[in-house]
This record gives sequence, C-alpha cells and structure tokens, in this order.
Amino acid sequence: MSENTGGADEARSKDPKDSKAPDGTVNAGATAGDSPASPAPTAPAAPAAPAGSTPTGPAGPPSAGPADAAAWQAWQAHQHQQRPWPGAHAPSVTPSWVTRVRPAEAAPIATATLLAALAAGLAAALLLGDGMGPGLLLALLPAVVAAYVAARTARRTARPWTVVWAIGCLALLAVPALRDSAWPSTLAILSAVLLGALALHGSRTWPGVLLSPLGFFDSAVSGLAWALVGLRSRGGVGRDRWLPIAKATAVAVALLVVFGALFASADAAFADLLSGLMPDVSTENGPIRFLLFLLGTLIALAAARTAAAPLRWDRIKVAPGKPRSRVEWALPLVVLNLLFAGFNAVQLAVLFGGYDKVLESTGLSYAEYARQGFWQLLWATLFTLAVIALALRWAPRSGAGDRRFVRIVLGVLCALTLVVVAAALRRMDLYVDAYGLTRLRVSVAAMELWLGLVIVLIMAAGVFGARWLPRAVAGSAAAAVLAFGLLSPDGMVAERNVARFEDAAKIDLAYFQSLSADAAPALDRLPEPQRSCSLRGINDEMSRAGDVPWYAMSLGEYRARQILRERPVTAPYEVCSRLGAFGSRLEY
Repeated sequence: MSENTGGADEARSKDPKDSKAPDGTVNAGATAGDSPASPAPTAPAAPAAPAGSTPTGPAGPPSAGPADAAAWQAWQAHQHQQRPWPGAHAPSVTPSWVTRVRPAEAAPIATATLLAALAAGLAAALLLGDGMGPGLLLALLPAVVAAYVAARTARRTARPWTVVWAIGCLALLAVPALRDSAWPSTLAILSAVLLGALALHGSRTWPGVLLSPLGFFDSAVSGLAWALVGLRSRGGVGRDRWLPIAKATAVAVALLVVFGALFASADAAFADLLSGLMPDVSTENGPIRFLLFLLGTLIALAAARTAAAPLRWDRIKVAPGKPRSRVEWALPLVVLNLLFAGFNAVQLAVLFGGYDKVLESTGLSYAEYARQGFWQLLWATLFTLAVIALALRWAPRSGAGDRRFVRIVLGVLCALTLVVVAAALRRMDLYVDAYGLTRLRVSVAAMELWLGLVIVLIMAAGVFGARWLPRAVAGSAAAAVLAFGLLSPDGMVAERNVARFEDAAKIDLAYFQSLSADAAPALDRLPEPQRSCSLRGINDEMSRAGDVPWYAMSLGEYRARQILRERPVTAPYEVCSRLGAFGSRLEY
C-alpha cells in the first residue's frame, strides 16, 4: 500500500535481521531504524509497521471494537515476547533472499476486513456468473476496501506512487465495462494485477516490480490462515455484539422483499426495472457461483494480507557484473552502432523517394517489401533492449570519465534504435495500405510504439538517473494497455477497413465475422448488402448469448444491440456467401 523509503530500505536490505551492538556483538532482530545504543524498553512496544509505512497515532487498530482490541493486545504481547531487544546476542548469519523478503507478522485481522472480504465473495458470485462487464469493477471494490482497512489497521499510509497505482488499477478494470473485445480486456486485467501488486507492496526496484505479482500467491495462503485465526479469536464474542446486527439485517431484508414485491406487482415498469437490476440468484448455476464466491473471498483476503504485511521484494539486490575495460566493452557496441547507422541511412534514402529503385533491384512488390521488413525490425528493437541491459551490467565504472563514455555509446545506440522503430512503423503503414488493418497488425504496431517509448525512458534515465526507471517502465506499460483498450482496437480495425472500402472498393467480409461488438458502429456505415454481411457474425453471437444482464454487458455490446435492433441484418446467407463473408482466411 505504501512505498518503501529509500535510505531505510537500503540499510535493511544489507542485513535486515542482524545489526552490531556497541560492543561488537550481533543484535538479532534489530531493524534499520533501531539505534545500537538505545536503551532496552521498559514496556511492550507498539507493533512495527511494515517497510515503507509511516506511523499514524498511537498503537492499536483504528475504530476497533472490543473483540478487535483484545486480539490486538494479544498480538502486541506476542510481539513483545518474540522480539529480541537491543543488547540481545545471537550468532551472525547472513540471511538468504527468502529471509530478506519475508514479511513482518501481520496485525490481527479487523472485523471490517472480514466483512469486506465476504462482501467481495458475494459480489463475485452474484455479478460475475454471467460474464465480465461493469460487474468486474463492482465486485473488486469490496476487495479494495478490505485492503484499505487492513493497511490502516497495520498503520501503513498511502504514498503518492501508491495512489497512482491504485487509480491506474481501477481505470484498467473499467476497460471490460467499456469494450466487448476479449483481448484488450484480458491485457487490462493482467495490467491491473501488476498495478495492484505495486500499490500493495510499494515496490520501486526491478526485482520488486517484476516479482510483486507473485506476492499474491503467498498472501492467498497466509491470508486464509490469517482470517481463520481471526475468526477463532472471535469465537467468544457475546450475543450483545452480533445479535443486534443480525436483527437489523433480517428486518432490512424483510422490508425490501415485502415492499419490493408490492411495488413490483403494482407497476409493470417498476417490475421490469427491478428485474433488470437484481442479479439472477437461481440455483441453476449454483456450483459456479459458489466457486466464484470462494475465489472472490480469497482474492480479497490475499489483497488485505498483502496490504497488512507485504513481502519486501525491494530487498533483493542484484549484484552488478564484473566491469570490463573500455576497449573490451565498447568495441562490439561501436561496431553495432556503425551497422545501425548504415541501415538507417538506407531507410532514409528509401523514405525520400527511393521506393521504385529498391523494388526494381529486389524484384519485390510494394506490399511484399512492406511486409518483409516489419517483423525483422520489431525483433531488432527487442534485441537492442537486451543488448542495452547486458551492456549496462558489464559497463566500465571506475570514474566519471567511464560513466560519461557509457552514456555516449549507449545514447547513440538508443537514438539509432529510435530510427529503426520509425522505419518499422512506416513499413507497417505501407503494409496496412496494401492489405488492410487486422488485430495482429494493430497489436504489434502498438507494441513497437511502446518499445520506442521505453527507449526514450532509458535515454532520459542516462541523463537524470535511473532510480525511477522501473516504475516508469511499469507505468508506461499500464498506460499503453489502458489507451489500447480505450481506443477500441476492434473499432479501429473496422474504421480503417470501411475507409479502405470507400476509397478503393476493397473489403474482406470474412475477417469481419471474427470481430467483436465494438466494431458494429463502423460496420453500420457500409452499404447493403455489405453491411448486413459484415454484421452477421456479431448478430449471430448476440443471438446465441440471449438476454444479458446490465452488470455483464459492456458499453460496446450495448451499442451493438441498439444498432441491430434498429436496423436488423437483412441480407440472406446466399448473398453473403457469394460476397465471401464465410470464407476462411489467415491473419498475419
């Protein structure tokens, strides 16, 4: 939830378990903030906040009830018994990376966290049984509440980067609510997992950014045990605590059922509204909904457990490689720079009017030349990033002169790589002009654009320092996925191909059968019978799906249903078959 402070983390990462006492002995369990000369405490200390957190107020869970307060006091006593104080002697042992990243013991789970986790399970069971859509974001909101309450109970505070990651995570989860296409929604969900992990762990180094999502697997196991311990500690809670809540809940449900039934029977419009808003609770999908309940509860508990005591991935330190001499290090890179410069010179010559000469000498067609180069240039960009990472590991670093030399050589390589990125995108543009736009082509073009942005970030890191680079790369990836989803790639594919049909009367109706409902507004502009034939695949898919509740319907699907309801598909199957709407095709 909060971000780890720089100096304290660096000190803890060197030896998180051991510290030297004034007499030279080893003080086991001392943290980076402990002073070796500090006197032994005379009373149990407040629970230690997780790395990167800032204490806020006195020890104890905020707004805790009697049961939570008793569990908190028992946990404090346990911490006091287990924690060696300054002056305690222990053998000096270099901790392994597992010991370094191991989280602190979590504070007892609060009642509000338990209730929020159960609410997340119920929301998942009710809203996700019919598919993705706005229900995904609504089902995750209780999990966010559970994580927030757990972080506050553990006395962790949100830092600016934490807020950025949390907002980005929620924004990415809105993509399935807006787009019907599965592939940008899947990318958005995976990116949301990454940003959620960064928000909960507060990671800022390369190991932290790359490994933070793995912390959810550990938290899923420990979070379940954490919740069970909390439930057992509440076994002796008296009736005066839970009985009023149970009575109030029963009365509220009874009132809603009675008056809701009366109003629904009195007004048909209100009955339709009520049936549309209420999730389907039939027993037909009972096993699936039960599994969704368990999964939603487990995810919420894992998020809350991570927020209470995250793994310290930033404590993993990657040792730099052995520095090489200037000649040994620079000679391969200088040769590579010369090769890039020669290739870029040819690309610039071709760009400014040399296409006819190149095509004549190679024997390739315009489209074949465009297709031939893009994929190789994409791989060249990826390999260049790998070369830069290895070069930085073995770069000479004996002084300021070496650092300046490294910046110059790698800066030139990055600048030349940006020209390669521009050439690859130009090839793709030529290819699309010849063959049209497809999902694969728009995806790899977007990836090439992002790789170009990463190279720019690397160049900026060489000038301003690289401490912020891991988070910047992760943030740029999430921003690219968000923009990709919001721009609606299926809609872009349809728009470009409709414009191509209007200009050159070329159209691939067979490819449209695989597009999602996001493409319907653009395909609706085609004349008949091309319009009906291009929309037939979307129409058939929606007919098979039947009625979809609001919480499982994306905005793209809602618009497509409106279009098809107002202007149904009219062209018969035979006409569409003659136009090639049902032929097979290979996307590349």
